[in-house]
Amino acid sequence: MSSESEVQGEVVGDRIQLTRGEAAKRPLIQRLNRIEGQVRGLRKMIEEDRYCLDEVQQINALTAALREVAMAIIAQHVTVGVRVAAESGASKSGASKSGASEAVAVDDVMRVLRAAMRFDG
Repeated sequence: MSSESEVQGEVVGDRIQLTRGEAAKRPLIQRLNRIEGQVRGLRKMIEEDRYCLDEVQQINALTAALREVAMAIIAQHVTVGVRVAAESGASKSGASKSGASEAVAVDDVMRVLRAAMRFDG
């Protein structure tokens, strides 16, 4: 089972709530553990008065690593949001409720993408 299928979601209020299986959490946790190590390395560099450019390069590496975690989380959210919207739109019963779920899913995905654009900019 791929990690993408290990991520489920449902509409809760005005958002999509994700539930990740262990296979979907594992790569995120591994990346975060590596980032923790990079932060400890940066702290040590500062304590040892390392060259400023080296410290800034480490900060840039940390920023890039955090962006990659954010992109993985966004990819999971968008994948689930599209799935929820498609399932809501394809549902034959409860047309008004499924239409509402579809709209909520699309709105939530757009909210997450807008936040990502602010993060990157």
